Amino acid sequence: MSDRKQALLKAHRRAKRLTLIGALLVLALLGTFIAWWLVPVLLVLGWVAHEAWFADHLFYRPGDDYHYRFPEGTPQQTVSLGTVLGLSQPLAEGETLILELSLKTTWLGRWIDPYVQLGDDRQEFERGVAGRRYLNLSGQRDALVAGALGVRGVFCRLPGSAQLYVLSNPDHAGRRVMVLAPHADDAELAAFGLYSRSAETSIVTLTQGEIEAQDYQALGLDKAQAARLKGRLRSWDSLAVPLWGGVPASRCVQLGYYCLQLPAMAAAPGTACGSRESGEADVRTVRQHNPLPLPADADGQPTWHNLVADLVALLEHFRPQVLVTPHPQLDPHADHVATTQALLQAVAQSQWKPDTALFYANHLHDNDRWPMGPAGTGIALPPAIEPLPADALWSPLLSPAVQLDKAMALGMQHDLQGKRPLKKRIRRLIQQVLAGRRWPATGEDEFFRKAVRRHELFWVRRLSE
Repeated sequence: MSDRKQALLKAHRRAKRLTLIGALLVLALLGTFIAWWLVPVLLVLGWVAHEAWFADHLFYRPGDDYHYRFPEGTPQQTVSLGTVLGLSQPLAEGETLILELSLKTTWLGRWIDPYVQLGDDRQEFERGVAGRRYLNLSGQRDALVAGALGVRGVFCRLPGSAQLYVLSNPDHAGRRVMVLAPHADDAELAAFGLYSRSAETSIVTLTQGEIEAQDYQALGLDKAQAARLKGRLRSWDSLAVPLWGGVPASRCVQLGYYCLQLPAMAAAPGTACGSRESGEADVRTVRQHNPLPLPADADGQPTWHNLVADLVALLEHFRPQVLVTPHPQLDPHADHVATTQALLQAVAQSQWKPDTALFYANHLHDNDRWPMGPAGTGIALPPAIEPLPADALWSPLLSPAVQLDKAMALGMQHDLQGKRPLKKRIRRLIQQVLAGRRWPATGEDEFFRKAVRRHELFWVRRLSE
């Protein structure tokens, strides 16, 4: 998938350069033959239009279909789409409801984000959408069965019928859960609602998250000092913030490896890979608050062998039944991919065998706005332009109170604090005025919009199969 994204990115940049060259030629002609003052006016108008309607990073065509497959035997039925969603037969048992349908934008849907209203929920899609999409009806089963679940397209047209899939899962919050976080805040972004309901959650954070510490250089620190401070702060976040969700420090572990170095460690398992920015190469500097000794405490070396050995020890200590970890195909962040790779190696070596993996995606290859739409609304399935494995889905509902607690947990994360750059703030103002977009009051970082939703979403894979 990453190769495809790189190809699309190159094509996107090439098209943008050609468009810019063409626009400059037109402006030069206007300035020469009509009126020079038109040039700056049109430049400003063109920039405003770009920020309002063309600044999204979308590495596929809005007319592309999403491609999802579900496990063999998943109950499904055809449903009618009128003013309400109508069942054609009794609804199978299951809490996670996914509606597959084809959407077609209206002309306004090319300029304002189109969405589907589902009862008291709305789920947004790409401007210009024209293809197969997947809505998340989880939490609306009662209204659906009663024939009272209203449905309508806003700035898009709905077909007369759609396919409804029903997936059934146990409530994994009632089991022993281990959440793997490549960086501080990943556990909260993906699974705060889940782990705050689980009586036996453990949270393992793999890296310090010390890089890109420019903001801390404003305190008079050089680059390495700023990175060390940021690493200490985010390591503290990884241990302290889960307490807001009811997970005590005795069940939180910070492994102290270095940001964006996990792939290099995997490529050379016996080689120590120190920080790119802090100058450190000893993971023990942030391990002093861990609740148990680990294999890498012996030498502090940031190696793949040590990482896998640490994870084996944690599996055998906490004995989780359910692992929550980044999706190995859908989430492209290099540290996220390596986190799940290391975990699966550890499971293979461990005496303790969890039975279920819940995969999450905090980043995407194709669309950096997903989940689209405002905070508090539902999570439609993300772009899957290339087919994914036929995993089941689990999408538990978060109450408004839990959503607020989740937002506050994100607000405690140092990496999500502070004001956005001036350019991004101006872009948001333009999009709010011209494109009708809204951002929450809980925080300025984009994750306050993307992660605080009425659903969390996990791909379910049996590890014993």
